[in-house]
Amino acid sequence: MSSANTNPRSSGTVRSSGSGPRVNAPARPAQRPSAGQPAKPGTRPGLVKPAPKAKARKARLLVSKVDPWSVLKMAFLLSVALGIVTVVAAIVIWTVLDLTGIFDGVNDLLREIAGTESGGFDLRQFASLGQVVSFATIIAVVNVVLLTALAMLSAVLYNISSALVGGIGVTLTDD
Repeated sequence: MSSANTNPRSSGTVRSSGSGPRVNAPARPAQRPSAGQPAKPGTRPGLVKPAPKAKARKARLLVSKVDPWSVLKMAFLLSVALGIVTVVAAIVIWTVLDLTGIFDGVNDLLREIAGTESGGFDLRQFASLGQVVSFATIIAVVNVVLLTALAMLSAVLYNISSALVGGIGVTLTDD
Protein backbone atom coordinates (compact mmCIF):
# COMPACT_ATOMS: atom_id res chain seq x y z
CA MET A 1 0.00 0.00 0.00
CA SER A 2 1.40 3.35 -1.02
CA SER A 3 1.48 6.23 1.40
CA ALA A 4 1.75 8.84 -1.33
CA ASN A 5 -1.31 10.94 -2.14
CA THR A 6 -2.49 10.26 -5.68
CA ASN A 7 -5.06 13.08 -5.84
CA PRO A 8 -3.76 15.62 -8.40
CA ARG A 9 -5.80 18.45 -6.84
CA SER A 10 -4.35 18.21 -3.38
CA SER A 11 -0.84 18.98 -2.31
CA GLY A 12 -1.23 17.49 1.15
CA THR A 13 0.55 14.35 2.19
CA VAL A 14 -0.67 11.33 4.05
CA ARG A 15 1.01 10.83 7.38
CA SER A 16 1.06 7.61 9.19
CA SER A 17 0.78 7.71 12.94
CA GLY A 18 0.00 5.17 15.61
CA SER A 19 -3.78 5.64 15.39
CA GLY A 20 -4.11 5.36 11.62
CA PRO A 21 -3.54 7.48 8.52
CA ARG A 22 -4.19 11.19 8.76
CA VAL A 23 -4.88 13.29 5.69
CA ASN A 24 -4.10 16.99 5.50
CA ALA A 25 -6.71 19.32 4.02
CA PRO A 26 -6.51 19.42 0.22
CA ALA A 27 -4.99 22.48 -1.35
CA ARG A 28 -7.17 24.85 -3.32
CA PRO A 29 -7.15 24.02 -7.05
CA ALA A 30 -5.50 26.46 -9.40
CA GLN A 31 -7.93 28.77 -11.18
CA ARG A 32 -8.14 28.65 -14.93
CA PRO A 33 -7.99 31.82 -16.99
CA SER A 34 -11.18 32.83 -18.76
CA ALA A 35 -11.64 31.50 -22.29
CA GLY A 36 -10.12 33.47 -25.14
CA GLN A 37 -7.84 35.59 -22.96
CA PRO A 38 -4.32 34.47 -22.23
CA ALA A 39 -3.18 34.79 -18.66
CA LYS A 40 -0.92 37.80 -18.22
CA PRO A 41 1.89 37.55 -15.76
CA GLY A 42 1.20 39.46 -12.57
CA THR A 43 -2.60 39.53 -13.10
CA ARG A 44 -5.20 37.37 -11.50
CA PRO A 45 -6.96 34.93 -13.83
CA GLY A 46 -10.79 34.87 -14.13
CA LEU A 47 -12.79 32.74 -11.77
CA VAL A 48 -14.40 29.44 -12.63
CA LYS A 49 -18.20 29.45 -12.99
CA PRO A 50 -19.99 28.41 -9.81
CA ALA A 51 -21.91 25.17 -9.76
CA PRO A 52 -25.66 25.47 -10.41
CA LYS A 53 -27.92 25.68 -7.38
CA ALA A 54 -29.31 22.46 -6.04
CA LYS A 55 -33.01 21.84 -6.49
CA ALA A 56 -35.28 22.64 -3.57
CA ARG A 57 -35.99 19.64 -1.39
CA LYS A 58 -39.57 18.69 -0.63
CA ALA A 59 -40.77 16.75 2.36
CA ARG A 60 -44.31 15.43 2.56
CA LEU A 61 -45.42 15.12 6.19
CA LEU A 62 -48.63 14.15 7.93
CA VAL A 63 -50.05 15.99 10.97
CA SER A 64 -51.57 13.04 12.76
CA LYS A 65 -51.88 14.39 16.33
CA VAL A 66 -52.06 17.78 18.00
CA ASP A 67 -51.09 18.14 21.64
CA PRO A 68 -54.17 19.54 23.45
CA TRP A 69 -52.07 21.07 26.26
CA SER A 70 -49.96 23.12 23.84
CA VAL A 71 -53.12 24.19 21.98
CA LEU A 72 -54.65 25.26 25.30
CA LYS A 73 -51.61 27.36 26.25
CA MET A 74 -51.35 29.01 22.84
CA ALA A 75 -55.08 29.71 22.61
CA PHE A 76 -55.08 31.24 26.10
CA LEU A 77 -52.16 33.50 25.22
CA LEU A 78 -53.71 34.66 21.95
CA SER A 79 -57.16 35.18 23.46
CA VAL A 80 -55.69 37.29 26.28
CA ALA A 81 -53.95 39.41 23.64
CA LEU A 82 -57.25 39.72 21.77
CA GLY A 83 -58.96 40.74 25.02
CA ILE A 84 -56.42 43.50 25.60
CA VAL A 85 -56.93 44.70 22.03
CA THR A 86 -60.71 44.73 22.61
CA VAL A 87 -60.45 46.93 25.72
CA VAL A 88 -57.96 49.33 24.10
CA ALA A 89 -60.09 49.55 20.94
CA ALA A 90 -63.19 50.38 23.01
CA ILE A 91 -61.31 53.19 24.77
CA VAL A 92 -59.97 54.58 21.49
CA ILE A 93 -63.38 54.45 19.76
CA TRP A 94 -65.12 56.16 22.69
CA THR A 95 -62.44 58.88 22.78
CA VAL A 96 -62.70 59.48 19.03
CA LEU A 97 -66.50 59.70 19.22
CA ASP A 98 -66.25 62.17 22.09
CA LEU A 99 -63.62 64.34 20.41
CA THR A 100 -65.48 64.51 17.09
CA GLY A 101 -68.71 65.59 18.79
CA ILE A 102 -70.79 62.56 17.85
CA PHE A 103 -72.29 62.35 21.34
CA ASP A 104 -73.48 65.99 21.12
CA GLY A 105 -74.95 65.37 17.66
CA VAL A 106 -76.85 62.29 18.86
CA ASN A 107 -78.12 64.21 21.92
CA ASP A 108 -79.38 67.04 19.68
CA LEU A 109 -81.08 64.56 17.34
CA LEU A 110 -82.83 62.83 20.25
CA ARG A 111 -84.04 66.20 21.62
CA GLU A 112 -85.57 67.05 18.23
CA ILE A 113 -87.28 63.67 17.95
CA ALA A 114 -88.58 63.46 21.54
CA GLY A 115 -89.28 67.16 22.02
CA THR A 116 -88.52 69.40 24.97
CA GLU A 117 -91.00 67.71 27.33
CA SER A 118 -88.87 64.60 27.78
CA GLY A 119 -86.47 66.43 30.08
CA GLY A 120 -83.48 65.76 27.82
CA PHE A 121 -81.38 62.67 27.26
CA ASP A 122 -77.61 62.73 27.70
CA LEU A 123 -75.81 59.91 25.90
CA ARG A 124 -72.63 60.49 27.94
CA GLN A 125 -74.48 59.53 31.13
CA PHE A 126 -75.76 56.35 29.52
CA ALA A 127 -72.44 55.40 27.87
CA SER A 128 -69.69 57.00 29.92
CA LEU A 129 -66.07 55.97 29.47
CA GLY A 130 -66.09 53.95 32.68
CA GLN A 131 -69.17 52.01 31.64
CA VAL A 132 -67.77 51.33 28.18
CA VAL A 133 -64.46 50.07 29.60
CA SER A 134 -66.29 47.87 32.13
CA PHE A 135 -68.47 46.36 29.41
CA ALA A 136 -65.46 45.80 27.11
CA THR A 137 -63.56 44.11 29.97
CA ILE A 138 -66.47 41.76 30.67
CA ILE A 139 -66.69 40.89 26.97
CA ALA A 140 -62.92 40.32 26.85
CA VAL A 141 -62.96 37.95 29.85
CA VAL A 142 -65.86 35.96 28.39
CA ASN A 143 -64.01 35.76 25.05
CA VAL A 144 -60.84 34.48 26.77
CA VAL A 145 -62.77 31.66 28.43
CA LEU A 146 -64.79 30.76 25.34
CA LEU A 147 -61.95 30.91 22.83
CA THR A 148 -59.65 28.85 25.05
CA ALA A 149 -62.30 26.19 25.59
CA LEU A 150 -63.21 26.15 21.90
CA ALA A 151 -59.57 25.72 20.86
CA MET A 152 -59.11 22.87 23.34
CA LEU A 153 -62.25 21.18 22.08
CA SER A 154 -61.09 21.63 18.49
CA ALA A 155 -57.76 19.95 19.28
CA VAL A 156 -59.48 16.97 20.90
CA LEU A 157 -61.90 16.65 17.98
CA TYR A 158 -59.02 16.86 15.51
CA ASN A 159 -57.18 14.05 17.31
CA ILE A 160 -60.28 11.87 17.21
CA SER A 161 -60.96 12.54 13.54
CA SER A 162 -57.31 12.12 12.53
CA ALA A 163 -57.31 8.69 14.16
CA LEU A 164 -60.10 7.76 11.76
CA VAL A 165 -58.94 9.55 8.61
CA GLY A 166 -55.18 9.77 9.08
CA GLY A 167 -54.55 13.48 9.52
CA ILE A 168 -53.70 16.42 7.27
CA GLY A 169 -50.93 16.13 4.70
CA VAL A 170 -48.41 18.97 4.56
CA THR A 171 -45.66 19.48 1.97
CA LEU A 172 -42.60 21.41 3.19
CA THR A 173 -40.02 22.82 0.78
CA ASP A 174 -36.46 23.95 1.34
CA ASP A 175 -35.81 27.41 -0.13
